Amino acid sequence: MRVGLLGAGRIGASHARFLGGHPQVDTLLIGDADVRRAAALAGPIGARAGDPETVLAAGLDAVVIATPTSTHAELLVRACDAGVPVFCEKPVAPDLRTTLEVRDRAAKTGVPVHVGFQRRFDAGYSAARQAVLDGRIGALHRVHLVTADPAPPPAEYVRSSGGIFRDCHIHDFDILRWVTGREVDSVTAVGANRGDAYFSAAGDVDTSAAVLVMDDGTLATLQGSRYNGAGYDVRMELSGTAGTWVVGLDERAPLRSAEPGVDWPPGDPWTDFQERFEPAYANEIGTFLEMARGRTGSPCTIDDALEAFLVAEAATLSLREGRRVPLAEIR
Repeated sequence: MRVGLLGAGRIGASHARFLGGHPQVDTLLIGDADVRRAAALAGPIGARAGDPETVLAAGLDAVVIATPTSTHAELLVRACDAGVPVFCEKPVAPDLRTTLEVRDRAAKTGVPVHVGFQRRFDAGYSAARQAVLDGRIGALHRVHLVTADPAPPPAEYVRSSGGIFRDCHIHDFDILRWVTGREVDSVTAVGANRGDAYFSAAGDVDTSAAVLVMDDGTLATLQGSRYNGAGYDVRMELSGTAGTWVVGLDERAPLRSAEPGVDWPPGDPWTDFQERFEPAYANEIGTFLEMARGRTGSPCTIDDALEAFLVAEAATLSLREGRRVPLAEIR
C-alpha cells in the first residue's frame, strides 16, 4: 500500500513508527507544514517527506490525518473527495456544526472513514465489552471512569483544546458507549482549578467530575485531572448484579493501597497515554489498513465520533451553566 501520513508531531510520530514497519505498507509519505520536521521523522524509517499538498497529490491508497484539530475537517473532506480511505485523529472538527457538515459530505462520497479512538483497540476495554455482551457482569448498574494525566499540557495547547471534556474526556464518552452498548441521556458536570492559572484564563478547568445517566438508567461517574502526580491513570469500573470488572487495574496502575501489608501493584506507574496505549495504537493502525483494503468496515465512524462529541458538548455546557443537560437539548 501507498500510505500518506499528515502531521509529524507527537501523535504523528507514533503512527509513523507503526506504519513504517507494517508489512502492508510499501511506501510511506509524511507531510507536514514544517517540511524539515517531516524529513526528520521520515529519514530514520525510510519514508519520504514533503508538505501536505505534495503528499495528498501522490496517488495514495490511504491517508492518516494527525495534524492540528483546526485542519482535520478540510483534510478529511479532501481525502474523501479524492476517494482515499481516511484515518483521522479525534475530533473530526472543533465544533458541532462543522462535524455535521463533514459527516454529510463524507457520506455522499461513500469513502470509509475511521476516527481515532484508540481505547477501542485496547485488550482490557475489549474484554470488558465482551463481558457485558456475554452477561458475565449481569445487569449493569453503575460505571466509573477515570482519566488523569501526570502533568498538564502547555498553555498554548490548552487555549485551543476546546476544554477538558472535549479534549480529554471525549475518550471516556466514546468508550462508555462502546463498552456498555448504551447511549448517554443526560450529563451533570463540575470542575475546579487547582493548578496553573492558564487553565482558568482559557475558560477551562484542570480537575473534573461528572455524573452521566444512561438511556437505561445506568449511572456513570467520571473523574479527571491534569495533575495526577502518581502517574498516568486511566481506568473503567463496571459493576453489575453478577460481578465487577475493572479496566486498567494492572501491575503499573498508579495506585497504592493504604492497607497494612499490601504492596500491590508492584510496577512503575505508566508515564503517559502513549506508553499505556502503545499496543492499542498499533492494533488501531492495523485495523485501519484492513479497512482501507476493503476487508472490514470502519471500526469507529464519523457518526460514532459525533455521539461522543455531543456528550462532550453537553458536559461543557453543564460545567458552564451549572445544571443538568439532557442530550436531547444538544441534538
